[in-house]
Amino acid sequence: MNLPTQNLTLADLPQVLFAQVVEVDGGCDICERLRELGFTPGTEVRFERQAPFGGPLILTLRGYQLALRPKEALRVKIRRISPLRKTK
Repeated sequence: MNLPTQNLTLADLPQVLFAQVVEVDGGCDICERLRELGFTPGTEVRFERQAPFGGPLILTLRGYQLALRPKEALRVKIRRISPLRKTK
């Protein structure tokens, strides 16, 4: 699948597999919590799996795994990185 390189969000991560956080869009409580969880610019994120029927995404970032609802994943803008690169 050929995804555009701009306007990607964490909801697109199943197709991208590896990405780097660009920003968390918004100033709401959920957005602030996402930043507290480590979704800050430059953080590398890896897709692990997704629960069935559009359930939460399981991601690895900063050495831990996190389940994130697709609705929340739409708030985190990402940039695709090489699939050979590993998260820290």
